[in-house]
Amino acid sequence: MREILGRRLQRLRDRWKTPRAASRAASAAAEAAGRSPLDEALRCATLLRWPVLPGVGRAGADSARCACPDPDCVVPGAHPFDPGLLAATTDPKMVAWWWAKRPSAPLLLATGGTAPCAVSLPAAAAALAVVRLDAQGMRLGPIVATPTRWALLVAPYSLERLGELLYAKDHVPASLRFHGEGGYLLLPPSTASGGGQVCWEREPATGEGGLWLPDVEAVVDALVEASSGAPGGGSRLAY
Repeated sequence: MREILGRRLQRLRDRWKTPRAASRAASAAAEAAGRSPLDEALRCATLLRWPVLPGVGRAGADSARCACPDPDCVVPGAHPFDPGLLAATTDPKMVAWWWAKRPSAPLLLATGGTAPCAVSLPAAAAALAVVRLDAQGMRLGPIVATPTRWALLVAPYSLERLGELLYAKDHVPASLRFHGEGGYLLLPPSTASGGGQVCWEREPATGEGGLWLPDVEAVVDALVEASSGAPGGGSRLAY
């Protein structure tokens, strides 16, 4: 069993060991899926019933600068601005109108409420955590991947519930990010703020019971452990 887990972990590490390799893998996955931002936005809004909205985008096609008014924006082209986060909707007419005006706009999920929440962490640590959770027989939900970070989607949680959960921990690495009520998550086929394509490491799949999402308590221990064991103690936050 240990040998099998070691091989699986090495494959994941090899795939994501450099941002360039991760970007190529993600771009290939996006091309294979063949879905435009509008296609994916409509799928999320109508099939999954996730509230979505377009992100702000970049100042130009090849620009690293964000199109928002903040010249020092730390997440260029990967956050809400106009429309604001509260405008997120599952209405297909509104979604189609937004992307008709801005066909290449990033796709954002408004997390929390009745929508999924997420926990994100550096890619190498996330790959390790996913291997461990799979080995434990944990049923995971969708996983969003960028060259630097993965986000595991979980069932909606309140800030109070999350606070109680984290308070019980001796240490929570600063590299962990929690996307809950009032937050958002960049979805495929957008481009990550640091460059490289956003892709599905595990796509949303609906069955008889609808989309499966694990509780945050079920995954957070493995994510904290994996982040704590990351280079630098998992203290560096990479967007």
